[in-house]
Amino acid sequence: MTDTTLPTPVDASRPDRSGGAPAASVDYEFAKRTGRLVVNPGPQVSSDEAAAIVADLRAAAAEAVAPVAETSALTAPADAPDPLVVDRAGWISVNVDSFKAMLDPVVDKLNATKKSSTSATAAAIGGKVTGAEMGGLLAFLSSKVLGQYDLAPGGTPRLLLVAPNIVAAERRMQVDPTDFRRWVAMHEETHRVQFTAVPWLRDHMVARTQALAVDLAPTPEDLSRRFEQLTKNLPQVLSSGEGIGQLLATPEQKAQIAELTAVMSLLEGHADVVMDAVGPKVIPSVDEIRRKFDARRNSAVGVDRLLRKLLGLEAKMRQYRDGAVFVRAVTDRVGRDGFNAVWTSPETLPRAAEILEPDAWVRRVHG
Repeated sequence: MTDTTLPTPVDASRPDRSGGAPAASVDYEFAKRTGRLVVNPGPQVSSDEAAAIVADLRAAAAEAVAPVAETSALTAPADAPDPLVVDRAGWISVNVDSFKAMLDPVVDKLNATKKSSTSATAAAIGGKVTGAEMGGLLAFLSSKVLGQYDLAPGGTPRLLLVAPNIVAAERRMQVDPTDFRRWVAMHEETHRVQFTAVPWLRDHMVARTQALAVDLAPTPEDLSRRFEQLTKNLPQVLSSGEGIGQLLATPEQKAQIAELTAVMSLLEGHADVVMDAVGPKVIPSVDEIRRKFDARRNSAVGVDRLLRKLLGLEAKMRQYRDGAVFVRAVTDRVGRDGFNAVWTSPETLPRAAEILEPDAWVRRVHG
């Protein structure tokens, strides 16, 4: 039996949004090649096993649609793209494309503020160096993600299920594969519903993220000050787990990050609440899965824990907890329909302070 890694399907609906690198930019194709070269492909399986796993994940995603819609009272449009099952290299490729679209305004800012010309050779070398850095970072992250809703700025958004990571997690935790895949699918289907049933949400998140990225991009005059900040406050970053981006931000930018983080906490917490509400009805071993999965979320050690702190992944873990507490508290106060007022407009999304004080959101939105 031939060993192979889980395949990356070709998705003709996603245009190739990669391109060349201007003076202050990233060689995105080189980022993809670097990521594919250095990534650990994950569990080795036979070709027959790979096909069966991909088919089962697609089935799990399809089976999640109805219970998630019933539990959340949100329904994805009929023309919403189906989930896409990818391997780690496929996840890297998709995210490089999305990074390019998201960062194009940042590149424009950096090029506009350059004071000296750069030769084509130097620009190409710089683009490859930055591309290699991006590819290496995404290769590391590609082993951490079970699923993702790709906002795909300028492209076709869709849900990704990262097959080798799901298989690796279910084996490591020694849980029932059928139950675990359906449990993960519940969480990820909730994200698909959030962004397709709430038509303004994707554009809102893309616009806010791009604006923040442009604002955070340093001009040449900012660089020395920010490196000084980095040296001085690195221990603070490591202790807080907020990530290096917080360290380089001004107080005003930190406030913007906090507002964006509140919305991300809402999305992650809502998905966790829905998956746990649906779970007991259709997933026999859901209690064991939740217990082992929560332990897994908190189990990083050594270099892996250091990288999680620098990249802000530990703050990401808090988003699940804080967001779930917010969703449950609001639902207890005003019911599911009252909670769903959160999807009315950008003005009804929780603010940074409200994600930790659900009653404040209830008072502001419901009076």
